[in-house]
Amino acid sequence: MTARSARRIRGTAAATLATALALTAAACSNPGGAGSGGAAARDGVVVGIAQEPETLSPLLGYGKDGNSKLFDGLLATDGATGLKPALATALPRVGPDGLTYTYTLRPGVTFSDGTPLTAKDVVFTYRTILDPRTNNPSRTELDALKDVRASGDRTVIFTLKYPYAPFAQRTVLGIAPEHIAGKQDVNTGPFTTRPVGSGPYVLAGWSKGEKITFKANPRYWGGEPEVKKLTMAIVKDDDVRATRLRAGDLDGAILPPDLAKGFAHDPSRRTVEAATHDYRAVTLPTHNKVAGDTAVRRALDLAVDRQAMVDKILGGAGKPAHGPVPTDSTWFAKGTERRHDLDAARKILDGAGWKPGADGIRVKDGVRAEFPLWYPSGDKLRQDHALAYASDAKKAGIAVKVQAGTWEVIEPRMEHDAVLAGGGSPADPDFDQYPLLKSTLAGDGFNNMAWYTDPAVDRALEDGRRTADPAKRKASYDTVQRRLAQNPAYTFLTYVDHVYVLNDDWNGPSTLTEPHDHGLGFGPWWNVEDWTPKK
Repeated sequence: MTARSARRIRGTAAATLATALALTAAACSNPGGAGSGGAAARDGVVVGIAQEPETLSPLLGYGKDGNSKLFDGLLATDGATGLKPALATALPRVGPDGLTYTYTLRPGVTFSDGTPLTAKDVVFTYRTILDPRTNNPSRTELDALKDVRASGDRTVIFTLKYPYAPFAQRTVLGIAPEHIAGKQDVNTGPFTTRPVGSGPYVLAGWSKGEKITFKANPRYWGGEPEVKKLTMAIVKDDDVRATRLRAGDLDGAILPPDLAKGFAHDPSRRTVEAATHDYRAVTLPTHNKVAGDTAVRRALDLAVDRQAMVDKILGGAGKPAHGPVPTDSTWFAKGTERRHDLDAARKILDGAGWKPGADGIRVKDGVRAEFPLWYPSGDKLRQDHALAYASDAKKAGIAVKVQAGTWEVIEPRMEHDAVLAGGGSPADPDFDQYPLLKSTLAGDGFNNMAWYTDPAVDRALEDGRRTADPAKRKASYDTVQRRLAQNPAYTFLTYVDHVYVLNDDWNGPSTLTEPHDHGLGFGPWWNVEDWTPKK
C-alpha cells in the first residue's frame, strides 16, 4: 500500500534521520546546485518528494502506471480519467472477442541515444516482465496477457488469455530499449539505475537518498521541454520538507495539510489540492491473536471516528474511507458504509467474550486485547492517524501501541503486527483490490499485508478481472466490498487529498485524480514537460 516499490500495497519511503540531523543536511545540500538562488535556475525546477524508487527500470516496475518522465508507454493518461496515444498513434484496435489489442507505433520515435524505437522493443519489454526470472513484483497485473508479437517495425499485437476490460490501462508502462537492457542482467545490470528511454527527460544523476536529476531530452518526439532541468529532492520527513521549501531550497513540495497552511498567505506561492483515491488504513494481520480476531476487527470498524480524522488531521482535505473504493465512485457498493458507533463496538466485544479488565483493556482466554501499530518514521500524517486510531480503540477497550520505525524495521514484523498503510487507485478496481486481498499474494512484499483469506473474495476478484461485462464486474466488486465489511481485515480510515505548495513561476501546473503513489509521476509536475515560464 505504498510507493516504495512497484507493489500496490506499499508504505511511503523508508526511515528518516532525526530532525536535527536532517535540518543540518538540508543546510549543507542544495539540490538545485550552487547559485540557484530560489531552488533552481530559471529554466529548472526542484521539487521535494517523500519517497524514492528502488529502481528506474520499467522492467522491474518503475513507472508502471505511466508518467515516468524517462520513458513513454504506448498510451498515457489524458489529464482526466481516460487514455490518450503516446508511442502509439491511436488507441488500440480491439478484436470482437476482446482477446486481441493491436497498436500502431508513432513513426520517427527514438530513444535518447538516437536509436529508433520499434515494435521489437515493445515485445521485449512485455515478454521480459512476464518472464518469472524478472524481479517485477507487479507481474500479476499482466496475468491476462498470453502473448505479444511484432508485425513489422510499427505494429504490435497483444493476445489475451481472457477478456480483461482494463487491459489498455496496463499499456501505459514505459518501453525499454532491447539493444541496451537486453544485453545485461535485467535485475542487477546498470540499466536499473542508469536507464535510457524515449521520454521527455533523460537521467542526469541519481544520488541515492538525496536527489534524482533529469535534463530535457532534445530528441523527444513531443518536442524538447522548456523546463530544462528537473530535480526530485528526496526529503522523507514532512517537517524538513516544509522547512526547505520555506528556505527557498525547493520550488515545490507535497505537504500534509496542516503544514501547507503555513504558506497560505505567501504571495509568491500557491497551494494546490488534488483529489485522490489514496486511503490510509490499518492492516489487521490474521496471524495476530488480537488483530486477527473477527470480533475485534468489526469492533474497531465501528469504534473509529473517521469524520473526526478528516476534520482534525486533514483539515477537511479528504473524506472518510469505508473500504478500498470511495463512496463517490461508481464501483462503490452501497450499504457498506461504516458508521461510528462506540456502543455497538463494545457490544460486539462483549458478545465475543472480550471482557474489560481492571484497567479497562479487554481480555479473552488470558489474551489481552493489545497489539502494536507501526508507521514509517517522519510521516506525520500517518503518525496522526495512528494516534487517533489508538485513542478511538482504547475507548472500546483495545490497547493499540503506536510505534515508529524504518521500513527495514517494519517489514519483518508485518506478518504479525499492524501497520498504518496506504493504497488506492482511481483506475480500474482490479488495480488495487486484487493485490490488496488476493489470498495467494499474502506475504508477497507489500501485497495483502493483512494475510487476508476468503475464498468468496478470491472468486470474485478472479471473476472481476476475467469478464468485460460491466454489470458482472460491478457484481463481483460489490461482493468483495460486502465480504470485507463482514470481516474487515483492514480498518479503512480516510481518503487523503494531496496538498502541494509551489512557487508561482510557471504556466501549466495542474492536477489529476491521483492514486496513492505520488512523487515522481504525479503531483502538479505530472505534465512538467508542457510547462512554460511566466513572463
